[in-house]
Amino acid sequence: MGVPDGVFEEVRRHFSEKEIVDLTLIVASMNAWNRIAISFRQGPVKRGE
Repeated sequence: MGVPDGVFEEVRRHFSEKEIVDLTLIVASMNAWNRIAISFRQGPVKRGE
């Protein structure tokens, strides 16, 4: 899945190449952990219970 050129150019206006790579890795990691949690049927942590 790609990103339209206009969107990518807008991102490049606000972030450096390193920041774009860092953000991409962060989003990919969050997605992976969410998929793992879903597969184990883990919901959000409820405080005070």
